[in-house]
Amino acid sequence: MSRVEVDPVGTDAGADTGARARPVSPLWTFGLLRSELTTTFRRWRTLALLGVLAAVPVLIGIAIKIETSDGGSVGGGGGQGGPAFLTQVTNNGLFLVFAALAATLPVFLPMAVGVVAGDAVAGEANAGTLRYLLVAPAGRTRLLLAKYAATLVFCLAATVAVAVSALIVGALLFPLGEVTTISGTRISFGDGLLRALLIALLVAASLIGLAALGLFVSTLTNSGIAAMATTVGLVITVQILDTIPQLHGIHPYLFPHYWLSFADLLREPFYWDDVLRNLGLQGVYAAVFGSAAWARFTAKDISA
Repeated sequence: MSRVEVDPVGTDAGADTGARARPVSPLWTFGLLRSELTTTFRRWRTLALLGVLAAVPVLIGIAIKIETSDGGSVGGGGGQGGPAFLTQVTNNGLFLVFAALAATLPVFLPMAVGVVAGDAVAGEANAGTLRYLLVAPAGRTRLLLAKYAATLVFCLAATVAVAVSALIVGALLFPLGEVTTISGTRISFGDGLLRALLIALLVAASLIGLAALGLFVSTLTNSGIAAMATTVGLVITVQILDTIPQLHGIHPYLFPHYWLSFADLLREPFYWDDVLRNLGLQGVYAAVFGSAAWARFTAKDISA
């Protein structure tokens, strides 16, 4: 944590001692966020998660290269536009970015985010460091916001790790050139690259609801492992529910339902309906579970 000045007679009211603290400066708030980012990205677990995510496009690219080199063809399929990207990879390596994001978004990316979000508060409580973090003028609300912001940065970093790895592997193993959109039109490679960037940002934004859910779960327990397991378990359960036809009435309200809507950004022109539904749904989940996390955390008894 960054060095702060605390009134010797006490600390912020949210820090459990109930005494008065000096006013919080914007620089201290920035220092808190920087400290949370440093803590998150220095953990070996975080680096391992990013490494695994970056390895997925490598495996996909090598598998496609081997299959096509043997004279076979890459099997396509339905699946909301995801697997269909695989059939285009051999013609244009840029499609490996879209295929890798489609492959990691349902499982690998949410699991990684669930681990980081679930450990945000519960991990500190389990290690006995949460009380010391609260002995500072920022208080509980700013600390929770800093942890959520750090989790969102991880969402972006994880998505970028997949996209950059896929772009490099795609360029090394396959040709690059004009991009054929889902609508059948052709756009320049530069335009396709911009769309890949936009899609990566959209995928990262698709995880903000899950990040808030994981943070809320993290405030419910003092066990980091329990919080991580619960968050990942919820992701799996909700995705199973999203595949049951008899529950179609609730599907539009489940946070993963529109995750693969990013494929609509490869149409000409863009098809925004499901993309906007996805962003709106993530915003609702972030607001609801973010508020629940704040209510729980500000009332949480931290005695260790």
